Amino acid sequence: MVNTSDSDEASSSLIQHLRSVLPQDGSRDALITSVIPKLLQSVADVAQALRSSHDVAAVGTANTFGDDQLNVDVAAENLIREAIAQCPSIVTASSEEEPIERAVQHTVPSSTSSAQEQYTLAFDPLDGSSIISANWTVGAIFSLWDGPTALHQDPTTGQVAAILGVFGPRTTAIVALRPPNTNTTTTTPPTCFELALSPAPPSSPSQQPTWQLTRPTLTLSPTSRYFSPANLRAAAHAPAYMALITRYIAQRYTLRYAGGLVPDVVHMLVRGEGLYASPATARDGPKLRRLYELCPLALVVECAGGAVLDPVGGGRVLERAVGDCGEKGGVVFGGVEAVREAVEGLVGMGGL
Repeated sequence: MVNTSDSDEASSSLIQHLRSVLPQDGSRDALITSVIPKLLQSVADVAQALRSSHDVAAVGTANTFGDDQLNVDVAAENLIREAIAQCPSIVTASSEEEPIERAVQHTVPSSTSSAQEQYTLAFDPLDGSSIISANWTVGAIFSLWDGPTALHQDPTTGQVAAILGVFGPRTTAIVALRPPNTNTTTTTPPTCFELALSPAPPSSPSQQPTWQLTRPTLTLSPTSRYFSPANLRAAAHAPAYMALITRYIAQRYTLRYAGGLVPDVVHMLVRGEGLYASPATARDGPKLRRLYELCPLALVVECAGGAVLDPVGGGRVLERAVGDCGEKGGVVFGGVEAVREAVEGLVGMGGL
């Protein structure tokens, strides 16, 4: 028999884990008790909506970037916006569907902790729209920043958390935390962990689904025999990229590429190794948006002990502030040694 308090116990377990990895001085109370739980609830809500979205179709509109919108994009956006409205500490939000930072209109009163903490959320409500109609795994990406804007901040200190919601056979979430400790001289250690969504039991259909901690720590090995080559067409006119891919094939590396950014990085984290490359070529230009994709993924990978570098200049992706919501970039991420060797080949050989 399932106890009706199971949901509360699971919620308490999540908050207890957050308290164990975040500062204990009260400076992040809203982050622990409201912001992260509410964003995870939105992941559960989107997962439920996707399970009944059997007809994936264009709605006849495009976002500001010119991308055609699907009905599932709009549904995910609306559900996440509803969750944000119930979280007073998130004062500003923008998304890939609406890439303009706007003040959040809240539907609940603020508390003492929410008045002390202010966050900006940048999110991609449904990453992988091109593969969702085939019922492949897709995801949502959340990037949480200190203060009333994510723009023109140092990403290494301004971005405090990132969440990847994973919608596949199971619904899971990857949470990365690296907040600066504002009240002491100590540094909060970065952490990256996995949660899994447990549905309500048949005996208690009204009970809310709960999040269970499945992997308390996710870490990446420095080296890897797995690789994920995104933007593969660029290899046709980028000799350095073609040489990198050919070398991996010749060395009998294992290809693991899902066609979706979230499932590819999650596979890497679950396996504990991997390398993902999405170069920015002179002909095609960069593909990934820094605010909604690169920065949160960089935080996740770095918190797991990996590296995230620019394949053109070789610099760290998070060493440069985001100046505009529409900025794009290329990326190579994964184990530290694997990334270093890949970027050395791409930058050193030229041809990008």
